[in-house]
Amino acid sequence: MADRTIGIVGAGIVGLAIGRELTRRRSGTRVVVMEKEDHVAAHQTGHNSGVVHAGIYYQPGSLKALLCTRGGAMLREYCNDRKLPYDECGKLVVAVTPDDVTRLDALAARAGINLVPGLRRVGAEEIRDLEPHATGLAALYSPKTAITDYVRISRSFADDIEAAGGEIRFNFAVREVRESGGGLTVSSAAGEVTVDELIVCAGIQSDLVARLAGDAAEPRIIPFRGEYMRVIPAKTHMIRGLIYPVPDPRYPFLGVHFTRRVDGSVEVGPNAVLATAREGYRLGDFSLRDLGGIAGWPGTWKMAGRHWRTGIREMYGSFSKRAYMKAARRYVPEIGVGDVVRAGAGVRAQALDRDGSLVDDFRIHRLGAVTAVRNAPSPAATSSMAIAEHVVNVLDGR
Repeated sequence: MADRTIGIVGAGIVGLAIGRELTRRRSGTRVVVMEKEDHVAAHQTGHNSGVVHAGIYYQPGSLKALLCTRGGAMLREYCNDRKLPYDECGKLVVAVTPDDVTRLDALAARAGINLVPGLRRVGAEEIRDLEPHATGLAALYSPKTAITDYVRISRSFADDIEAAGGEIRFNFAVREVRESGGGLTVSSAAGEVTVDELIVCAGIQSDLVARLAGDAAEPRIIPFRGEYMRVIPAKTHMIRGLIYPVPDPRYPFLGVHFTRRVDGSVEVGPNAVLATAREGYRLGDFSLRDLGGIAGWPGTWKMAGRHWRTGIREMYGSFSKRAYMKAARRYVPEIGVGDVVRAGAGVRAQALDRDGSLVDDFRIHRLGAVTAVRNAPSPAATSSMAIAEHVVNVLDGR
């Protein structure tokens, strides 16, 4: 494997984790990470909630289930070694209706198969012991769910790559990938890089970059903006850790929840609103090209036909703080409209198949010398080091 060059498109946490793993496993291999922005973790990694998931939700046997538990353990060890923030503040998944309780039992069974560490079912009284201002009929308590700072972890991964002789090229927006002399030439307005193998980890742009490298159109990335509220400082003490609803299995989104951050602040959210630009972090952000791509994909209309009621409800919450907080107050009644301010937003790269199915699991395509990470939503940050291990195993034919 010596004297080879591997290119990685995307300096989010997954791309950087893969670059780091390559420098560890392939001595003598040159790693070049190409990033269109001027810093690492500019998009999904830098706009997420900072949660290190324990693996409660994921379909047993799926890549998510397999890689989340492994990745979380690796991440904890890495953070401890590098003195990076890692706080096992714990999480409650709270049922507030009888239907929720039924789904909670199914969720507990799934989590048991996934070997989620320390998970237990608690009643209404113990909910109050763990989170004194929360309310519910029953809950699952995950003591090992943690919070961290994924931007700092990404910077540390980048430092590891450079310390091993690799390179991060910023302001390198890929516009062409072509075969060249037995390898591949990756071109941008900033120049060209010739590589022996290419790994695409382009997040919200993953389908477009993968197409440049010869991959299929499916799945298409559809951007969903997730908007957050921030709890005012006078009430942040009311949330000790993480308080989540019982998820609806029909959707890949977890619903509005309370999240403590490593800086001590508390956020509520996110919702999930169809964005009108792939990098549409604000309500007014608009891209005619991106919107045309969304509208032109057959799966978009099939998805809309199935989930239009949910879409309308999410949009209403986007415009109305009262509507947004209505769902959140079912879990923490003492935090209301006057106790939050609008905060930032992230954009989820939701992969959508042609038939309108929302792709839930990680999806990785291999096409000759190109490996494309086509779908890596949450818990990709948690799983990043395990995803890296998996991708390099695939490259090595394991």
